[in-house]
Amino acid sequence: MGIEIIFLILAVLVIAFGVGVVVLNRRREGVQPPSQRTAGQPAAPPRPADDPSTGDTLVQEPAVAEEPPAGTLRERLAKARSTFAGAISGVLSRSAITDESFDELEEALLRADIGVNIADELLGGLRTRVKDKEITEPAALLDALDAEMKSRLAGSERSLNFETLDEGATNVWMFVGVNGVGKTTTIGKLAKQQVDAGRTVLLAAGDTFRAAAAEQLTTWAERSDVEIVRGADGADPSSVIFDGVEKAASKNIELVMADTAGRLHTKSNLMDELAKVRRVAEKGAGKVTETLLVIDATTGQNGLTQAREFGEVTDVTGVVLTKLDGSAKGGIVFAIETELGIPVKLAGIGETIGDLVDFDPDEFVSALFER
Repeated sequence: MGIEIIFLILAVLVIAFGVGVVVLNRRREGVQPPSQRTAGQPAAPPRPADDPSTGDTLVQEPAVAEEPPAGTLRERLAKARSTFAGAISGVLSRSAITDESFDELEEALLRADIGVNIADELLGGLRTRVKDKEITEPAALLDALDAEMKSRLAGSERSLNFETLDEGATNVWMFVGVNGVGKTTTIGKLAKQQVDAGRTVLLAAGDTFRAAAAEQLTTWAERSDVEIVRGADGADPSSVIFDGVEKAASKNIELVMADTAGRLHTKSNLMDELAKVRRVAEKGAGKVTETLLVIDATTGQNGLTQAREFGEVTDVTGVVLTKLDGSAKGGIVFAIETELGIPVKLAGIGETIGDLVDFDPDEFVSALFER
């Protein structure tokens, strides 16, 4: 009788052990036993199904995030537009044009980084027209200022210069500017646009001093499916660009986009070296057909100083104004074009590859005065 009781106890222990093993395994798989799942708690997600034809487990690929759609210059100038919003509402709130109307407009122009001289010229002519009764209504005053600002930016050649050269020669577009303005990113975006337009492109990583500059440009080259020539860290930038031009010419590549080391316009020795880079770029098969100065629009009037100094050294043919979607006011456009005669050709209005757009002066001014 005692033996039977011992066997019964052992049987119970074996069954209890088996149940415990099953429960433990289910918990490890993330599935709770039905008796322990709280009310309303969902069951664990099902495991991936098997492909009966191969016996392999099918794993669903994660969705690829789409690049956000590129915006327009008008859409991205919301912060710049806010600079004029108060002045516009103030002018329109009065039944007549008063001294306060001009004070508000002057403040708005200065806050937009247009500069004292140009603001005086713009408003001086409008004051005369108001005095002569040519302009009598507040809305007409705003329209007249809108038209005057557009006329200041009219007539400039804003297309990028690309020449048809003899076989074995190649266009060279140089990109210059101080560190941190978005120069390398601009090159990458523009390279992709030129490839999409059907041109063959090679990138020359002449910024050999900034950490990771060549790596950044290499990433853009891969995205755009173009070749790149780069040198060792600290190498002579001129030699890298020369090698890029020679390689492009040997392979009949139409366009070399040359990055250069970020220069401080206050350092004469660095600016002299930049002049050397341009001379070397035109030795042999290269012809520099564009020298684009990249300026961060948030720098305000300091951008005018940069444009003046770089222009004296490298014969700047156009400006790329970046970060117009940020806190920039954009009025530096008027100073650069009016005082220096250098056209703004491109505008950076965001981070995506489509956010480098042709600068449209009419769209730019209209966005500021939108009401």
